[in-house]
Amino acid sequence: MKKWKQYDIIGVQKPSVTSETQSFDENWSFHMPAKAYAVVFVAGGLYYCFLEFLWRGYTHWTMAITAGACFLGLFFISSKGAKRPLLLLCLEGSLLITALEFIAGSIVNLLLGWHVWDYSTLRFHLLGQVSLLYSIVWFFMCIPGIKLCCILQNLLSEKA
Repeated sequence: MKKWKQYDIIGVQKPSVTSETQSFDENWSFHMPAKAYAVVFVAGGLYYCFLEFLWRGYTHWTMAITAGACFLGLFFISSKGAKRPLLLLCLEGSLLITALEFIAGSIVNLLLGWHVWDYSTLRFHLLGQVSLLYSIVWFFMCIPGIKLCCILQNLLSEKA
């Protein structure tokens, strides 16, 4: 019979702990090799660009960087979330993604004038860079995102 503590919040088996002083629940992902973080960053950037290309028919290179940073943040949120409800993790992820989207949008759209995206036609937007609608979309996209992060955590911990 499998013990409950071996599994995270969405049923993915937790990586085994190799450090005598560090348990998984205390923040194992902060002690992974830099190469593992690069894998997560690139995977998140490529995955988002693929989805955006399917959704809009095009993407922009700055979206790969922004999405990589968002996915890396979600990776840390999900690694700390074994004792927190999935909806709370999704809320944290949505807030993080919205904040990073606002920062990136302020730089590439407002400061540099590249016009990569513009939410100014949507209700409840902030300077056209973020909107309540997309914050809600990010919330729901965090569900499969957290699942993917947990899978990556397991794969990367096996190689570490």
